[in-house]
Amino acid sequence: MPSIAPVRFVICGVGHIGRRHATLVARHSGAQLVALVDTRPELAAELQAEFPGVPFFTSLNAFLLADCEADVLTIATPNYQHTPQAIAGLAHGLHVLIEKPIALRTPDAEAVVRMAEQTGHLVFGVMQNRYSPPAAWLKQLVDEGRLGQVYLVQINCFWNRDARYYQAGAWKGTQQQDGGTLFTQFSHFVDLLYWVFGDITNITARFRDFNHEQLTDFEDSGLVTFDLVSGGSGTLQYSTAVWDRNLESSLTVVAEHGSLKIGGQYMDKVEYCHLRDYTLPALPPTNPANNYGSYQGSAANHVQVIENVVETVQKRSHATTNALDGLKVVEIIERIYQLKNTSGTS
Repeated sequence: MPSIAPVRFVICGVGHIGRRHATLVARHSGAQLVALVDTRPELAAELQAEFPGVPFFTSLNAFLLADCEADVLTIATPNYQHTPQAIAGLAHGLHVLIEKPIALRTPDAEAVVRMAEQTGHLVFGVMQNRYSPPAAWLKQLVDEGRLGQVYLVQINCFWNRDARYYQAGAWKGTQQQDGGTLFTQFSHFVDLLYWVFGDITNITARFRDFNHEQLTDFEDSGLVTFDLVSGGSGTLQYSTAVWDRNLESSLTVVAEHGSLKIGGQYMDKVEYCHLRDYTLPALPPTNPANNYGSYQGSAANHVQVIENVVETVQKRSHATTNALDGLKVVEIIERIYQLKNTSGTS
């Protein structure tokens, strides 16, 4: 059997999450880290020590003009840069892996989808919550019809993001570059809602700004209600106004054949399961949360994301997240945020 060539990655944006991508690629037996890109030249020496021999570029354009062959461009830059960088990578003949969100506007996400179709290259979205064992278990339950008709879905995302997170002069917290709380903090949970239960309709929403008026251009909390297109109704309550540390990320389902709740700080455990003629199996442990020092993010399942990219590019599997999924998440969040013009925000 001929050996399979490693999948060559270039990482654009080497902050917290970009460096994690680089580390996981460097460790993967089927992948190769061929370049790092970041606008901060002062990172060059540190990155050279951490990733010896991997060339460093201070712009994506500089990399694209260089004679450096790659297969996948990983985009881990600020939100507003995702779309133009994805389109540039696709046009250059690269597959693209994009950290959430793939765009901040539906037309921009559609442009990424069109470019992928035109070039015949793949776009992967980083929706790592799909790899969490409780989430995969819930998806299987719904797909197998074990819940029967879903009546109610409740998602609670109560996190801490305070002045330790939002730095003056940085992109986070700005309307044009960040996009809002649902894009930067909670798009993974909007993706989970769509992935498991399908599209939503009849959306209503209320938005509040309790303690972020001096930190961000947008709300820190929201209450969203909706109907599932497949039947049933739901709520999404979210906040980054929780004092000091994250409280919870949970998903509760009330359905025809029983009820369940996935809870913990990061939807990392099944807290309740009572279904007709069903015994909860032992699930694998969930990876710990991404730790960024003074705050934490959702479960660190990036290793599975990169594994899927490698296997798909090598034609040994298929993409578990794609540009169309990313587009749908952007579209749902935009529909929610459009209600800011008709609902109260304080």
